[in-house]
Amino acid sequence: MHANDAADEVGGQAMSAVNAPPTRETGDTDEPGDQLTGAPAGWRERLFPAVSFHVVLTLIVVTLVFILSRKGISDPDIWWHLHNTDYLVQHHSLPRADMYSFTVPGHPWINHEWLAELPYYFGWRVLGLSGINGVMFAILTLIFLGVLYLCYRETGHYKASIVAACFAVFLGSVSFGPRTILFGYADLVLLLIVLQRFRQKGDAPLWLIPPLFCLWVNTHGSWLLGMVIFSAVIGAGLFQGEWGFIAAEPWTPSQRNRLLMSWSASLAALFVNPFGARLVFYPLDLAFRQKLNIEHVAEWVSVNFHDLRGKIVLVLLMVLLVSALLRARRWTLAELGMVLFALYSGLTYTRFLFLLGIVIAPVLAKTFDFVPRYRREMDTPVVNAIVMILIIAGMAHYWPREDRLQALVSEQYPAEAVSYLQAHPPSGRVLNFYLWGGYLNWRDPSVKIFLDSRVDIFEYAGVLKDYLDLLGLNDPALLLDKYKIRYVLFPRGEPLTYVLQHDPKWKVLYSDKLSILLERNSDDSAVDAVGASSTLPSAAALSTAVTTAR
Repeated sequence: MHANDAADEVGGQAMSAVNAPPTRETGDTDEPGDQLTGAPAGWRERLFPAVSFHVVLTLIVVTLVFILSRKGISDPDIWWHLHNTDYLVQHHSLPRADMYSFTVPGHPWINHEWLAELPYYFGWRVLGLSGINGVMFAILTLIFLGVLYLCYRETGHYKASIVAACFAVFLGSVSFGPRTILFGYADLVLLLIVLQRFRQKGDAPLWLIPPLFCLWVNTHGSWLLGMVIFSAVIGAGLFQGEWGFIAAEPWTPSQRNRLLMSWSASLAALFVNPFGARLVFYPLDLAFRQKLNIEHVAEWVSVNFHDLRGKIVLVLLMVLLVSALLRARRWTLAELGMVLFALYSGLTYTRFLFLLGIVIAPVLAKTFDFVPRYRREMDTPVVNAIVMILIIAGMAHYWPREDRLQALVSEQYPAEAVSYLQAHPPSGRVLNFYLWGGYLNWRDPSVKIFLDSRVDIFEYAGVLKDYLDLLGLNDPALLLDKYKIRYVLFPRGEPLTYVLQHDPKWKVLYSDKLSILLERNSDDSAVDAVGASSTLPSAAALSTAVTTAR
């Protein structure tokens, strides 16, 4: 049987290999249900697990998720996700072409995250923004409780597992928000739980994995991460040997065959989707074709070790290094392969720090085995109950209400400017800020946008490159004429905004603390002719003017 060879020493006593259940000793156990010598039996014993220190620790993880997720509706994708699902509900079909912009109208497009949009949409239908926030918090909580379970099953040490899970929460906070990728990470945790059980016990419900991948491919393109990890676990069991602190134990023929059958069925299950092979190959399209997406979207940049999140990652690397130097702990080949893949992904692209947090947490739980273990005879159920009530009451009190969420949206998106546009419908094309496109069209579908955060469709058509040139003040006059732009809705502090404000051919229609709406003067013939001349200065002159103003 393939087993995890890692063994930790706690209090000088060697623990059993991870394929064996955690040992339980009186007075030194992490199991709240164990009998305490001399404790009275009856209803108090039955009630104890519900008010044990384990529950308090678990609530700490949930509270940390709650605190770090109170950023409001911060993801710009959520608006066109809602729009897509609204179309699905009304027309009983998925959108297959662009319906929102004037730059790529009717351009073929696949909604590769359609299934993950549904919970957010129905949450919004029931409770508005509070419903969206509730769905997000629920899925984040399930993810990190699953991570906590993985850590505990790997170590049998609940306190160490809590510390590791909290570390994972900090890393994962990079993707907190109403995002579809959260459902992909939930699928990843389920996959890891099944594979962990198979590694430990030699048996697990592998039949769950193909339906999981079928669900996953319709949820988010991160299924490819799961397939890489699944393949790494299978491949590691094809070798046998020891290389320093690395060990590999082969699968039995029966185990190998079951895993390969599950892997093959999972691969076939990927094609059970509304878009066929196009949806399956979309992650590869993102990796190798969407260059501007990778280069210019913030979450695709590498880790910055000068900010707080980067310092947390640096601490993680130092912990792993010191642990490797001071602790003669054996690594299984599968464990090493998953950790190296997650480290590469997380350090290369910030958005995959969430992946790193999930994969690295069980390893960190083993490293943190110096944390004192739970001792039931020292537990205080009454104090625990009071602390639990305070934590739950605190989360209920600080739960963001609808008006608070609306205020947060107004701080990030041009809510007041949209109200102005609804009262004064534009009579021409609007150049919108990239992050506001989905919100603008969701709030006012009559306004066709320049682009939104569906980066792929705009990159294919060259619109994203033109937009980036506008931001960089690279021949803005030519590009504004090319798309016959009459209105510009941008943040106040953008260089393009400053330049247009000081150009006599543009005037300010509306302005607030967040946004500004400019209109080209009606006598400017460039609105009606592509490539017409304009009095906007050159890019070099614009850059000089903006720099001087700053």
